[in-house]
Amino acid sequence: MMLAPDSPLVSRVAASPNHGERRDGQPPDMLLIHYTGMPDAQAALARLCERGTDVSAHYVVFEDGEIVQCVAEARRAWHAGAGSWAGATDINSCSIGIEVTNPGHFWDYRDFPEPQVAAVLALARDIVARHRIAPVRVLGHSDVSPSRKQDPGEKFPWDRLAAAGVGLWVTPEPITEEPGEPTAEALRDFQAGLAAYGYGIAPSGTCDAQTRDVVTAFQRHFRPARVDGIVDASTRKTLARLLAARDRR
Repeated sequence: MMLAPDSPLVSRVAASPNHGERRDGQPPDMLLIHYTGMPDAQAALARLCERGTDVSAHYVVFEDGEIVQCVAEARRAWHAGAGSWAGATDINSCSIGIEVTNPGHFWDYRDFPEPQVAAVLALARDIVARHRIAPVRVLGHSDVSPSRKQDPGEKFPWDRLAAAGVGLWVTPEPITEEPGEPTAEALRDFQAGLAAYGYGIAPSGTCDAQTRDVVTAFQRHFRPARVDGIVDASTRKTLARLLAARDRR
């Protein structure tokens, strides 16, 4: 069956064979944003459309603003891999995936150019409106897979998406130098707050490897000025602001 664009913003179609049924016919209620993480953007598209690679995405957005659709939104694309959010572990079944061409942290991670950002904004607004995706369900790959993934990274303009009505954002708490680590009780409360927002973490009161990974992912998305995995006052207060903003909606 020929792939027909789901969005009027699609520039062209490059159908991928890598997709399947959404589990239990689940409709998508999450928008997940990635970067391609390859030096060559066209090679990244080719890989997403190559049979046997077991990877795909619904959309690819190039630096010049071109939007390519590879998988129908009704289908389960293979873009998320192992991960979790708010207790759910089959992220592919509940999400629509957008790959944004960028070499990523292992190559030449760079700012996303304006035509690309404008195209992602427009496409994300279209998807969120049609599927009624809640702001707290607009996420990055690193949010759902913090121990494996870094994308789309701290350079991605989440604040601009939120200003356009896509996703949730609060002004990060300014970074100050704070001596010492939080108490075990304060750390446990912070971990509980991360879990309440959706991150896959159990409150333990200890700053273990899982906590550092999740904090790093949180900072990449919500406190990008410094990404170091440290549970500092700025990170804790930014999370508190975010939870308050979520509860007001």
